[in-house]
Amino acid sequence: MCFVSAVPDPGFRTSTAQSDPGTLVVVFTSDDHRSQITATVVPKAQASVRETRL
Repeated sequence: MCFVSAVPDPGFRTSTAQSDPGTLVVVFTSDDHRSQITATVVPKAQASVRETRL
């Protein structure tokens, strides 16, 4: 899996983590909000989103 690009809204920062070749986590954070997108291809392709107020 390969992260291509992200364009965060003003005030947000972006970070990525890849624990193994089949899982990618992209996190958008601001002073009061966090969005985490986790994509995986094992055992099947799927994605989940977690929204958090800080």
